[in-house]
Amino acid sequence: MTTGGATSLVRQPDASNRATLLELLFDVVFVAAIALVSMIISDGESWATTGHALLLFMAIWWTWSVTAITTDFYDPEQRPIQAILMVTAFGAVGTAAALPSAVDGHPLVFAVAYVAPHVIRGVILVGILHRHRHKAQERATRFFFWFTVSGILWILGALLPDQPHWPLWAAALAIEYVSTAARYPTPFLGRVPLDQYEKVTEHLGERYQQFVILALGDIILVPTLKISSSDFAFSRLGGFLIAFVTMLLLWQLYVYRSGSILQLSRRLRGRAARLAPYTHLVTLVGAVLVAAGADRVVHQPTGTTPLHTVVLMLGGPVLFISGRAFFTYRLGGGVPWHRVAWLPVLGVMIPWAPGWPPVLVAVAAALVLTAVVASDLLRDRWRQRAQSEE
Repeated sequence: MTTGGATSLVRQPDASNRATLLELLFDVVFVAAIALVSMIISDGESWATTGHALLLFMAIWWTWSVTAITTDFYDPEQRPIQAILMVTAFGAVGTAAALPSAVDGHPLVFAVAYVAPHVIRGVILVGILHRHRHKAQERATRFFFWFTVSGILWILGALLPDQPHWPLWAAALAIEYVSTAARYPTPFLGRVPLDQYEKVTEHLGERYQQFVILALGDIILVPTLKISSSDFAFSRLGGFLIAFVTMLLLWQLYVYRSGSILQLSRRLRGRAARLAPYTHLVTLVGAVLVAAGADRVVHQPTGTTPLHTVVLMLGGPVLFISGRAFFTYRLGGGVPWHRVAWLPVLGVMIPWAPGWPPVLVAVAAALVLTAVVASDLLRDRWRQRAQSEE
């Protein structure tokens, strides 16, 4: 563990690309937040609650995503970066604990817990690097500037009396997502040069994979918490088993050929760094919705299925596959039509599924996912056969 100056704070080219133990501990903090979002959506059973919970999830995801970029650009073995990780982890605990109250109309704790780590990160980095004419200092300043702008809206939305805070919070998130996509255009500094994105390492790809695996784990964690306080009826156990199988199928769909993402060319690696926060958001929202749907199945496996629950159970896999497919396409892998072709099957079921028992809807979704995985395997066999014939 070192405490070097501004130059050594930046990750060196020969540094290890493996996640540190502190980074892995940091990830675990987010498990509770993801599970709480899924449970809020499941228990709320309304479109407004779903929208509000997903907006908060977008904020939680942005905290993780920006921190992952930080630990890829800066050396996570340095004490200042470790301090940033610790403060951000504490803020993540605060946002997770405040999730239910933020949805119910008590937003201040969530806003402070979300904004504070971003501001503290900026103060630490800019403070350490301010004496050095270094690209890292300019990069930290851009991040700090835009999170200060959005942070004002977060806090203002939480403080205004008798006013709905959701529009201001949505505007704050829009500022963060759009400024990142625009490469943080900042007065006197301009935008982040494209070549800085091309310097990202395999470490970043590994970090994204680790977070997706955590999110997939919530697909079984959430129904586990539900079934542990319920009777073990046969239909309920069936729904629990289907949730487990669904988790494994989504895992297969994500990890299939994902290793190739870690060995991209420098140019494509830069593109992946810019795309990943957005495409993975779509994928993760899909996982959150699937977990919420699994929770509903275990809670009430029989009877009819409300439309809200149908959308969770069928829309979740659509988003998961779509996010993964778009990421592959934008990295030059072409459109995975053998996967995309199955999405209309899930969509066609939505008008009919409300008349089915929830456990049957879960089975139908799992069967479609099985078909998608099977199409991956068949495509590989056809390619291998074609290559052998050549």
